[in-house]
Amino acid sequence: YLRVATWNVAAINNNPFEYWITHDDPKYNQMMQDVQAFLDEPGAADVAVSTVLTEAMLGELQAKMTEAGWDHVDEAVAEWRSQYAGRQIIAGFMKDKDLGKKRLMSMPDRTTNTINLASGQTATRPTAINCYGAEFASMEQWWAQWKGFMFDTKLSLASGKEATPSQLVGKISRAKYPALTEAEEAMSRPLSAICQAAFDGILVHMLNTVGGGAHKETWQPMRRQMCVALNSRKTHRTLAILSRSYADSDAIFLQEVSGAMVAQLREHPKLSRNFSLHVAPNDGKRDQISVLLLSRSRFDPASATSLNPAFDALLAGLGGDVPVAPGDVLVLSATDALTKQTYVLASFHGDTDGLATVPVVKAMAQLLAKQPTGTRHVFGMDANTYAVGSAKQQGVSEFAAEYRQLGLTSCWGDAPDPTNITTFNARTYLQPQLNKAV
Repeated sequence: YLRVATWNVAAINNNPFEYWITHDDPKYNQMMQDVQAFLDEPGAADVAVSTVLTEAMLGELQAKMTEAGWDHVDEAVAEWRSQYAGRQIIAGFMKDKDLGKKRLMSMPDRTTNTINLASGQTATRPTAINCYGAEFASMEQWWAQWKGFMFDTKLSLASGKEATPSQLVGKISRAKYPALTEAEEAMSRPLSAICQAAFDGILVHMLNTVGGGAHKETWQPMRRQMCVALNSRKTHRTLAILSRSYADSDAIFLQEVSGAMVAQLREHPKLSRNFSLHVAPNDGKRDQISVLLLSRSRFDPASATSLNPAFDALLAGLGGDVPVAPGDVLVLSATDALTKQTYVLASFHGDTDGLATVPVVKAMAQLLAKQPTGTRHVFGMDANTYAVGSAKQQGVSEFAAEYRQLGLTSCWGDAPDPTNITTFNARTYLQPQLNKAV
């Protein structure tokens, strides 16, 4: 038998305010209560988005995007003015679930929130939802720092390339996020940059004003303290857990691994000595990579062979727009040094709604059918299935029916109990996936 572990480490999550947590500091608890009270009943303070991201700011952003040579800038600005600028910041923007589903804030946040540099350090966007080191005493200071960082700061990236943060903002795929219209997909790069600016500005405005302005002087120092406790050493602690609690594993399947964490896995004294590291093919744009650690004593590193090209062809052959991005899937074959048994091993990070999970498993089953007789398969995945399925979200029971039909089973058995929740962390509204906030 094999001793295996699978873990979505969420290494790119650098937002200390993202989840509801228990905190001993009464100032934190009061601030979060005031934020929630404001979101529940903003009253007259539910001002228009255009009072936060003003027309002057929008004009400056439009000029920056045009100067950078972006496509569809004028269309995105027109869309913003007609569809978003006049909305209320809470009822029409922060609580709009469709904005979250379209990823108009979370996708640019994913690539610019915390950027890994060649020096081993990080660069952070001026926002409330990361470990940004400087402070902004006013909205004017925030905006100057934000646009300067996004468009005027040249960074030497961990990938070896040089880029401004704005160059990391890309087009959003309608195939992966079908809530987008075709027109929104075409203009998604500039539109998402505008939405990101508005979202960041609303957060700063909100934290400066909730509770009658009681937290204006304290929320930024509090964030620094929380970053030290929750975020700054997150990768270090993750690696410590792997090397301490899972060192006897034969295979460790990891999902949502950052590029910085991949580098640290390569250099970790114990993990690099005991395991060979295998990384999913990726384009370097999304800092979410599926990874495999294979025990050197159990699997001959020289026997590991990538099966990603064959898998990708089979997945494409299923047809349809499967929401799988570069880096989401790693597939390889390897030989057990003890028994000479051949294994196909795969690590997979599913989309939020789990819509890629069944197609990926079907393609994997087709790949297995092409392997030599007797080949065994172990698949570590973050399937993102739900207790109650629908046309828009993959249900766990329906997923189980699919893999049973393929002759597969899971560590939860042939018929997993949908009420056995594996992840149940409540998100606040101080994060960009607004459709997930409670």
